[in-house]
Parts: sequence; structure tokens; C-alpha cells
Amino acid sequence: MKDTQAVDPKDLGPLISRASVCRIGMCLDDVPYVVPMNFGYRDSCVYLHSSKSGRKLDIIRANDNVCFEVDIDAELVDSGSPCACGMRYKSVIAFGKASLVENRAGKIEALDAITEHYLGGASGEYDEAVLEAVVIIKVELESATVKSNT
Repeated sequence: MKDTQAVDPKDLGPLISRASVCRIGMCLDDVPYVVPMNFGYRDSCVYLHSSKSGRKLDIIRANDNVCFEVDIDAELVDSGSPCACGMRYKSVIAFGKASLVENRAGKIEALDAITEHYLGGASGEYDEAVLEAVVIIKVELESATVKSNT
């Protein structure tokens, strides 16, 4: 059964917390760009870390509209016939605005969200060189849909 429903971004936590990779979609001059990334999620915001230069940062600086996608529980349903196979899955597709976090406290909050997502805990303590070197992308989610085929 396929089911798609709009959800409030603040209610995505339980589903997003199970995903290991997100995909961020961006567009510049009518050329789309999608990149898989590690992430953290907190209070309807997705946090991503990046180096100080690169295509995604160039795009975000020019166009802050982004699409966020995660999927979980993907499983092939093998019917024995290639044309009748299917997939079971759950996915989230959300849209929002990206911004770069410049201040120390904001970077720590973002790194804590990412660390909590992958390691189950946040330290709040990061080497100053790391804080200086990292660029944090904050995506404030504005709308989201959850789709499942179970």
C-alpha cells in the first residue's frame, strides 16, 4: 500500500533519526545538484557540516532553497519476475531554506545534533581548530511529506 501525507516538520524526528544519510537537492542556473551528506536534526532544522569551499556552498550562497530527502526500511520485494518486483520503504521529502552558521555557539549546537544522531550523545566540546575549519549549513524545514510503501 502506497501512502503519502503532508506532515509538520517538527514531527519528523522519529523517522529521520533512523536514517543514516540524507540527500540535499539544490539548483543554480537551472542545473540541479544533489549530494549525500551526514546530518543532524533538531527543532525542525537539519544541520550539515562542510569544508569551507565547494559546489554546494556556491549554490546555497546564490539560492537558499533546498530539498532534503531520507529513506529507511528499503527492501526489494522479489516477485520472481523482473517486471513485477517492487520496493518497500519509508521516505521523507522536505523543503526549506539553507543558511550558513557563522557563530561559535551555533556551530557547537549543530555539531552536537550531528554527533547525537550518529553516536547517541553530544559532547559540546570541540577543538577550536575544528570550529574554525568547519562550515555549518542549517536548513530550516518549511514543509514535508512522508511516503511509505509497506
